[in-house]
Amino acid sequence: MMPRDNMSSLVQKLARQALATFHNHASTAAAGETKAFLESLNKLRSLLAQVKAADLKIVPRYAESSAAPHALGPPVTYMHICETDDFSMGVFLLKHGTSIPLHDHPGMHGLLKVLYGKVRISCFDRLDMSSESASGGQFNPPLLPFQKSSLRPSVRRSVGEYTEEHAPCVLSPHKDNIHQIEAVDGPTAFLDILAPPYDPDDGRDCHYYKVLQPGSEGADKRAEGQEQTQVWLMEIPQPSEFWCGGEPYPGPKVSL
Repeated sequence: MMPRDNMSSLVQKLARQALATFHNHASTAAAGETKAFLESLNKLRSLLAQVKAADLKIVPRYAESSAAPHALGPPVTYMHICETDDFSMGVFLLKHGTSIPLHDHPGMHGLLKVLYGKVRISCFDRLDMSSESASGGQFNPPLLPFQKSSLRPSVRRSVGEYTEEHAPCVLSPHKDNIHQIEAVDGPTAFLDILAPPYDPDDGRDCHYYKVLQPGSEGADKRAEGQEQTQVWLMEIPQPSEFWCGGEPYPGPKVSL
């Protein structure tokens, strides 16, 4: 039996609410997000907004030395808290000057709450249009013929900076689903809930992207104020400068 303080901890309540929110939701998602689901998700968001680093027994870290971040180990580490078929929960810790590259969450919901430090989050969505309208010559440098199949017409929805004082960031299968997370002005950490978890065998692999720079024709269109947020993303392999290590989670245990 778990100690009473673990059973009543905020992280335990959060995990229980995440399970209640997302249990079997993937199998019914095709019918749309019901009122009951949205109410449960809002309750989960409210609980997550209360979480502080101290609730997870995490001590905020300060700026590292002037040495390159990669010389001191992985740029990003992950503390695993719990995982079920319905959701996963853990903490990402980013060193100063590092980022989690632009990536997607296929068919997934996500909630992110900063625990300390500051992050800059850039959010994108895929557009329901064909990549056939893109020609390799409209980018700088021009695309090679085989790269065209990797193009993803998208829209940049927002770029914002967040600290522990901000409400949780939320993504859904169709909104803010592709994002990049950068550490700003020092190390940072955030609590992350994904539902359902990544699973390549079930069609939920993580894909990485880069924003293509337009040629002069695209730049002229933006200068005219047309579709200022529309961009082209190109799917790429996981960037070589990014990898994620693991470290022990020091906080209250979770039982589901």
